Amino acid sequence: MVNRPKRRKSNDNPYMLKVINNTYFIIFKDINNKNNEVQVSKEIYEAMDRFELDDLKELNEYDRHIEHSELTDNKLNTRIMNKPLSVEDSVIRKSSYENLMIAINLLPEIQKRRIKKYYFDEKTLKEIAKEEHCTHRAVKFSLDIAIKKLKEILKN
Repeated sequence: MVNRPKRRKSNDNPYMLKVINNTYFIIFKDINNKNNEVQVSKEIYEAMDRFELDDLKELNEYDRHIEHSELTDNKLNTRIMNKPLSVEDSVIRKSSYENLMIAINLLPEIQKRRIKKYYFDEKTLKEIAKEEHCTHRAVKFSLDIAIKKLKEILKN
């Protein structure tokens, strides 16, 4: 028996193909669900094999069409947003992050602490004010000055 590659088939495909010692067969189930084997010529076997390949091609085209038609704006936006970074972008991002951390470390201690709590620890102004026993307004004022200083440092 010749081993053909196993192919995905349409559910509407009622037959299987088989070759034994250069003899060609088509196997199908009858109305009683009984397997029947019919010997056919090589030409008919090859034609049925081509039909099977054409069916597979149509199944693949259909699947690709379904995938594309199911893409919503949200899925497309997600693909765009989660696009892997190029090596250049990764280096630039790392360099920018390092420059930012150096600039933050140049700030006075209170501003440095508040910047880290607000932007990195994601604490609110009220939470920071409560922790540091000061007013919400004082924290806001301190962060505003720190951001101005960071812009100046990073500009130079």
